[in-house]
Amino acid sequence: MKHFRLSFAVTLACLALAAAWGWQRGGLAGALGGAGIAAVLAIMEVSLSFDNAVVNASVLKTWDAFWKRLFLGLGILIAVFGMRLLFPLVIVAVAAGLGLGDVWRLALDDPQAYSAHLVAHHAQVAAFGGVFLLLVFLHFVLDPDKERHWLGAAEARLGRLVPAALRARPGRFPVVGASVALAALGVAVSLLPALQRGPVALAGLAGLCVYIGVDILSALLENDGADPASGQAVRRGGIGAFLYLEVMDASFSFDGVIGAFAITSDIVLIMLGLAIGAMFVRSLTVFLVEQGTLDEFVYLEHGAHYAIGVLALIMLASVRIHVPELVSGLAGVALIGAAMWSSLRHRENERLAALAAPPGAPLATPPEGAD
Repeated sequence: MKHFRLSFAVTLACLALAAAWGWQRGGLAGALGGAGIAAVLAIMEVSLSFDNAVVNASVLKTWDAFWKRLFLGLGILIAVFGMRLLFPLVIVAVAAGLGLGDVWRLALDDPQAYSAHLVAHHAQVAAFGGVFLLLVFLHFVLDPDKERHWLGAAEARLGRLVPAALRARPGRFPVVGASVALAALGVAVSLLPALQRGPVALAGLAGLCVYIGVDILSALLENDGADPASGQAVRRGGIGAFLYLEVMDASFSFDGVIGAFAITSDIVLIMLGLAIGAMFVRSLTVFLVEQGTLDEFVYLEHGAHYAIGVLALIMLASVRIHVPELVSGLAGVALIGAAMWSSLRHRENERLAALAAPPGAPLATPPEGAD
């Protein structure tokens, strides 16, 4: 429970603030309603972002204590105030030509108008996030050096399909992944009316550029020819890896903000509820790392990446078609649940193989895909 102490403290503080905010607007009933709505939003955020936590853990497991603390400190401030409050405000400010102060007052005084501005620009944000997350998925599934394959030979062949000269390495342009992502973006953009195609296509290209930019930055900072002391410090964490996780979190979070307006139009309650959820996702990430859960459930990382791939395609489709957040959430839960079941099967097969093997004989590895 030590990993979640800060999360529980943040939960109590945010629920108290939500109750106080509701009390100002509706007395005791408003206080109970405010705390209840914040709790529902927190549960929604955690359930929709579990795959985010698993992928975060797969990156974070090589970091040292300093970068883990930074991820839980500065990272949570960026996640809560930057991505779940400031980022939507900036979008509305740019779209409406208003200052941030004016947009904040609009969110408080006329939340329906504020929500309408956000929804009106959902396509651009979905294109950005969809392309970025699709590249995250493709980098994982097309990795020829991946030793374990959840889907067996079929998944292994995907990595071998990529010629050595085109394989994505840190700092190298991901030719295959970018081509697939741009093709998916092209299909999504073709579904839109002509006037909307340009802005949405540019947003998708921005997602591609940010992914490549973060990768290049990480490669530059982790260059083996750099200063040994600073290079080693970066490899144990890294600004590039930190930015990668923050951009991925942003891609996840905006759909959560949009979905929250289906529950309430109160921007303060939305921020408080999603803040609780974001904090638990951060703590869950560290818990998965320090408990070695990814080593114990060997296909969990696979399931999370496939869930991200499904989410990316849903986001790209949502530029034209409304897809309820429940659909993406249930898809992620189903894939992660299947990955955990496969992991348990794999562990049981290894145990049975160990019992059946003669003393001193090498253990037979169960064939991949048989789990």
